[in-house]
Amino acid sequence: MERAPEQNYGISKRSINPQLFHLLLLVLVNLAALSNADIGTAAQYDAPFSPTVCHGSDEAQFPSSELFGSAGEEIWDNGEACGRLYSVQCISASDPTTCIPDRIIHVKIVDRALTSASRPSREDVTIVLSTGAFGMIADASATFINIQFIP
Repeated sequence: MERAPEQNYGISKRSINPQLFHLLLLVLVNLAALSNADIGTAAQYDAPFSPTVCHGSDEAQFPSSELFGSAGEEIWDNGEACGRLYSVQCISASDPTTCIPDRIIHVKIVDRALTSASRPSREDVTIVLSTGAFGMIADASATFINIQFIP
């Protein structure tokens, strides 16, 4: 019985570029991470930022990047959210041009949204972002956005 020749579809074992392989692997890892993300909403608040719940008014709690926010009740977790870092990405808004595509920021939770001195642009959201953080992922004129987030 005659054996059929193997088909390699034009790809030899030596034709895969190692840099391309590593890039592809990196993309797949990032896609896998985003697939574990939760969906929620984000609003913004302006200065003065006067957190009272997590670490009082201690200025050291603010990250030097100024990427911080307050936890909504959905993620507050009886105060366990204090100091937690979240990766946040804008995924949609009422105006389709609001989100900055493919931009992910990392924010530190420094307060509880329900009791923060600075009031958010909208109540009952997952995370209230500082004005600087909000503006990095969406048009700053928006009241709120839909987000994808990972603790």
